[in-house]
Amino acid sequence: MTRAAPDRDPARDGVPEERRDALRRDLATRRLGRVLGWAVPLVALAFLWLPIAVLVGFSFNDAASVSTWRGFSLRWYENVFSSLAGGGSRFQTDLLLRSVMNSLWVAGVSTVIATTLGTMFALAVARGRFPGRKLFDALFYLPVVIPDITMGVSLAVFFRIVFEAWQQWTGMRLVSGFGTIIIAHVAFNVAYVAIVVRARLATMDPSLEEAARDLGANDWQAFWRITFPILFPGVLAGALLAFTLSLDDFVITFFTAGVGTTTLPLFVYGLLKQRVPPEINAVSTLMIVASIVLVALSLVLQRRGARRSET
Repeated sequence: MTRAAPDRDPARDGVPEERRDALRRDLATRRLGRVLGWAVPLVALAFLWLPIAVLVGFSFNDAASVSTWRGFSLRWYENVFSSLAGGGSRFQTDLLLRSVMNSLWVAGVSTVIATTLGTMFALAVARGRFPGRKLFDALFYLPVVIPDITMGVSLAVFFRIVFEAWQQWTGMRLVSGFGTIIIAHVAFNVAYVAIVVRARLATMDPSLEEAARDLGANDWQAFWRITFPILFPGVLAGALLAFTLSLDDFVITFFTAGVGTTTLPLFVYGLLKQRVPPEINAVSTLMIVASIVLVALSLVLQRRGARRSET
């Protein structure tokens, strides 16, 4: 193993005078690059993780305000878990946990639907041969590039037109609620799932499916025994991405929500003009821990899937 030669003074190496200044500037640039090589990633990590560290730290603060530290305490976690267990808690804590449950329920249902439709779409575009496939593929990814405000307004107008038409035809009045939120979340999550699954599908050897059919398997058996196990890490990654996007979405949910369907982002937005309950730090910390666990589980499953595909 060879080591890089240390930077040396050009004057000691017999370098001509006219080139010494240029070489010194080059050496100074190299030294600066070495410093920035470890300083820039450190600053970037601090920029990303410092707000999260502050939130986690103040979730154990005994004071209700985030501007002062009065000592270590678990009182906010106790309020959260006592409310979950049906015990007495503050009014805002009950509303906070209800909004968290609404977010989890909406994210879970929309993730299952979006993952199923996104996987089907990825397989249809990658393996299917039908007229307009490229155009359909391009139009399907519009939710990724369309601004959230545009999509939220368009969905709100769409639901209003559908509700008015339904009322004219049947006489029944429909209103926005969990159903409209789930449909809206599925509408933008399907594209993200399809992108992730197609990326995984691009690394798959089509000859494996052909070999399964040559050995007597039909299309359904080849899919469940060959295609799906190989695609499973991508499907899981797409599902986790869809769950995360659905969980913290505000703009589209704001335009499609109804009475009694307040999710966590909407609840936090409603508290901006008044005092934010300190329990929200505890809930946010618990959600961060749950996200880390899900990501770790996804990585483990992806590694297992990679090992199986190699064998």
